[in-house]
Amino acid sequence: QVQLVESGGGLVQPGGSLRLSCAASGISFGIYTLGWYRQAPGKQRDLVAHITSGGSTNYADSVKGRFTISRDNAKNTVYLQMNTLKPEDTAVYFCNARYVHPYSNYWGQGTQVTVSS
Repeated sequence: QVQLVESGGGLVQPGGSLRLSCAASGISFGIYTLGWYRQAPGKQRDLVAHITSGGSTNYADSVKGRFTISRDNAKNTVYLQMNTLKPEDTAVYFCNARYVHPYSNYWGQGTQVTVSS
């Protein structure tokens, strides 16, 4: 049984920081591309960042220079360090694990991030 469990969300003031974690089980973690997505109320779910099995990263333009994605294959965990948070970063953040051949795609349950004074 595959599980992705996010943690680390919460309420933070503008300019603050949060670190999200996503612990995976039931998959060969090291071969998966891992991603963080977010979904604000009434909006679609958008990619925030992803990291490949080889460690290559990609970020949405809106978070470049502020967010950092990383992975620890020994702990089966992916992280999202979020700095200089803005109110527009408020959303539910979802962890994703994806492998192409054969195709498999898994989601966590999401964690709420609220940036407000």
